[in-house]
Amino acid sequence: MITIPEPLKNKSDVSDLKKRLDWGEPALTIIDVRDRDAFNQSHITGAVSLPMDELVNRALNNFELIRDIYVYGATEKETALAVTKLRVAGYENVAELVGGLKAWKAAGYAIEG
Repeated sequence: MITIPEPLKNKSDVSDLKKRLDWGEPALTIIDVRDRDAFNQSHITGAVSLPMDELVNRALNNFELIRDIYVYGATEKETALAVTKLRVAGYENVAELVGGLKAWKAAGYAIEG
């Protein structure tokens, strides 16, 4: 029996995101708001790079406002700021990925770069 993952939370653990990815739910996006050099060195498999200064404009041009979005940055503060910017822009389903890339790596999940 396949268990359906829980709905998106305001703050999600990396295990929450991993469950959704393993379930195969396609209607989500993972956004890395760190600078491009950091992204190119290492990032969560499937994440897209939208540095903070381009975040809102590029998101609005590429993603529906109802899309589920997981965000991580270099710090929890940067992640929270990015999530706030997206919510102010009208995105309804945005989650801070608690622990970001560091927590993702610590859990042994797939990375690229």
